[in-house]
Amino acid sequence: MALVTTKNMFKKAYDGKYSIGAFNINNMEIIQGVVNGAKAKNSAVILQCSAGALKYAGPKYLKAMVDAAIEETGIDLALHLDHGPDFETVKLCVETGFTSVMFDGSHLDYEENISKTKEVVKYAHEYGVVVEAELGILAGVEDDVSASKHTYTDPDQAADFVDKTGVDSLAIAIGTSHGAYKFPPNFKPKLRFDILEEVQNKLPNFPIVLHGASSVDQNAVATCNKYGGDLSGAKGIPVEMLRKASSMAVCKINVDTDLRLAMTAAVRKTFGDSPKIFDPRKYLGAGRDAVQKVVEDKIENVLGSENSLA
Repeated sequence: MALVTTKNMFKKAYDGKYSIGAFNINNMEIIQGVVNGAKAKNSAVILQCSAGALKYAGPKYLKAMVDAAIEETGIDLALHLDHGPDFETVKLCVETGFTSVMFDGSHLDYEENISKTKEVVKYAHEYGVVVEAELGILAGVEDDVSASKHTYTDPDQAADFVDKTGVDSLAIAIGTSHGAYKFPPNFKPKLRFDILEEVQNKLPNFPIVLHGASSVDQNAVATCNKYGGDLSGAKGIPVEMLRKASSMAVCKINVDTDLRLAMTAAVRKTFGDSPKIFDPRKYLGAGRDAVQKVVEDKIENVLGSENSLA
């Protein structure tokens, strides 16, 4: 088996009315938890690295661990750059062997976003690497990505943007948000399915991506808080909304916060229940198992991608 692009994954997902999970990775345990979960559910999966992950672990370390995961599990994986901030980061990932990259120009003026995305597409396509871009702005904070204001994607602009840039997939803003604190206290999350439907009508058979789509599991939040954490007010996107989106044009759903919460909750619980433990394999192993459980749950109940490798 091998590293693959997302093209065939997305075609099957669109036709089958499900989404592929794109899980952010930062270390060996998260990689193992994600791929073990995907293998257990026989699901296609995307491993993705933010610019922060590249700085933390190093692109070559991450690529080598993903290669090892493919050999260990025997499943195809896509390796994706999440929220690439500039051409240089995109180039680094293409040269390292990533099969998919995202250039995030959503904060730029529309015409500048088109121009810079086009440049990335031209370069990446020469190496057989697919490109994701973003239109609209998601509020919230996660890793190096931060915005205080939400701007919904305009469906007409989305169609024009895809036509002018030649991107392979597009992340849109319909009400999701980055981080664990997605919404104010008493705010009821709502996804703009009318925008998604209009985008789908204007871009038939084209894969759409949802960022900021963690559910922020309240059990994990409660465990973190019970064992010394302070995550009061953390709130995410309801599972049923995400499942509906994945049955439409959304072919890729990003998950980062939920993995972080699961791993942190497991590590905190291990230290709280067994304060004498100092072997990293004990607490990181618990974190890895928690990540796998999250991935399996997402595949089965949110993404609908179980047995997509069959």
